[in-house]
Amino acid sequence: MSQIEAILMPIVVNINTYLSNYILIALLLGVGIWYTFRTKFVQIRCFGEGMKRVFGNLSLSGGKQEQGMSSFQALATAIAAQVGTGNIVGACGAILVGGPGAIFWMWVIAFFGMATVYAEATLAIQTRQKSDDGSYKGGPVYYITTAFKGGFGKFLAGFFAVAIILALGFMGCMVQSNSIGSTLNTAFGIQSWIVGIILVAICGFIFLGGVQRLASVTEKVVPIMAAIFLLGGLAVLIIRAKYIPATVGMIFQYAFQPQSIIGGTFGAALMAALSQGAKRGLFSNEAGMGSTPHAHAQANVTDPHEQGVVAMIGVFIDTFVVLTLNALVVISTLYTADGPLAANGAAAAQTVLTKTNLAQTAFGVAFGESAGAMFVAVCLFFFAFSTILSWNLFGKINVIYLFGKKAAMVYSIVALVFIFLGTMMSNDLVWEMSDMFNNLMVIPNAIALFALTSMVLKTTKGIRKE
Repeated sequence: MSQIEAILMPIVVNINTYLSNYILIALLLGVGIWYTFRTKFVQIRCFGEGMKRVFGNLSLSGGKQEQGMSSFQALATAIAAQVGTGNIVGACGAILVGGPGAIFWMWVIAFFGMATVYAEATLAIQTRQKSDDGSYKGGPVYYITTAFKGGFGKFLAGFFAVAIILALGFMGCMVQSNSIGSTLNTAFGIQSWIVGIILVAICGFIFLGGVQRLASVTEKVVPIMAAIFLLGGLAVLIIRAKYIPATVGMIFQYAFQPQSIIGGTFGAALMAALSQGAKRGLFSNEAGMGSTPHAHAQANVTDPHEQGVVAMIGVFIDTFVVLTLNALVVISTLYTADGPLAANGAAAAQTVLTKTNLAQTAFGVAFGESAGAMFVAVCLFFFAFSTILSWNLFGKINVIYLFGKKAAMVYSIVALVFIFLGTMMSNDLVWEMSDMFNNLMVIPNAIALFALTSMVLKTTKGIRKE
């Protein structure tokens, strides 16, 4: 096994590097810019409408839906997928490699990503199918086959389905459960196998309850987990209040002068800041990846535009609220005048900190080392647990598309095995394989998004014929 891993590892790493540095940034950023201009900046024009639809009648108990989900439940399920370990670990990795300026480029990516996710959500509603029992079947496989008829469309849809099942349903959930197991063990000394058994039991109960049970859980867990993290982050920022101006200043300064903190030439440093911000931003909010449309397709709405503007708020909450708060905590505690990375940047990061303990160290500056580790562990538990729930649903939808409903139970059992194994072991190849299939599923999704521009515009407020 070790020999196979030694052979596969460099191959997978090289594929990931090429995809993420060139193809994916161009595709996803291109789709975002394309839809921003074609929809006449829908993320600005309809931002207020989206906020009103999400928070106007906010309730943590949307009631049992006969089929599908309420609009808020669909959003909560999408946010559960978006707000995962990437918001903590991913943001820390971007700052370590690309400097504080990487956060600025994350904001840029998220701004355009709001237009992308609007297109994904509207297409998910437009192309979803209703089963005999009244439930909805929707997601990229359905709008891919709408965009491309015949064998080519079936191939692209099948390619996407296989990639997302492997990337999210199996290996992705393993990666998330590994984060839960390792952080709880570090913070509280709980044995990983105990965490694995408890996690499998809870997830199995929710999986077997279908879409309605999952929706009921996510609509409660997502607001609670966001509130816990926001309160903790705000507490740190209050303690470090005098450093906030310098923190914000560094984000903008090092977005355009990154070489002064991460070293190297100006061109290489700028590319590092931009690429880290782009890659981490794209895979934090998942706009253009084709994951969240599965959740939005379940929404009980009649107008696709309504769910499109709701979906935009998911990207806003993920990047501009949760991820930004984490970044401000990290920079204000570690990069300001008295921080361990002050004026050292990447050089100090090589010997002092890594992306896996950066957040715990940052919160530890304000709360104390032990309390900081515990706080991050609790937040990571909620983030990763909710992501597992949503990713399992997304994978299941594609399993049913490929193999029919009878295969759903087998899929859930295999997924639970991966979840348990994830708490017990960490394998770098699994992480890289998950990233690779994650990267690959973007390609057919992005191609379909370009091809279905006219369908999106027919539903867009301010463009469609009212």
